[in-house]
Amino acid sequence: MNIKKSGIFALALATTLTLTAVAQDASQDMKKAGAETKSATKDAAHGITKGTKKAYHKTAEGTEKAYDKTAEGTKKAYHKTTDGTKKAADTVTGK
Repeated sequence: MNIKKSGIFALALATTLTLTAVAQDASQDMKKAGAETKSATKDAAHGITKGTKKAYHKTAEGTEKAYDKTAEGTKKAYHKTTDGTKKAADTVTGK
């Protein structure tokens, strides 16, 4: 009978140790999954930040270029209008 009790005790001990090891593995897997999720979130956030900054700078650059071109065109139109007005005035006065 002692052998039978010892066998049952050994079986119970082995089962307990196995279940404990499985529980630890599950806990470690959850921690690892959490760390990987955190890392992936950080990587995504850094990518979004980089893209947003790039878009901001490109927009500012494009706006500045458009402003410069508009100012250049306005000056050119002003000078052409002035020249045309002078020519018309000269024609009317007979110069």
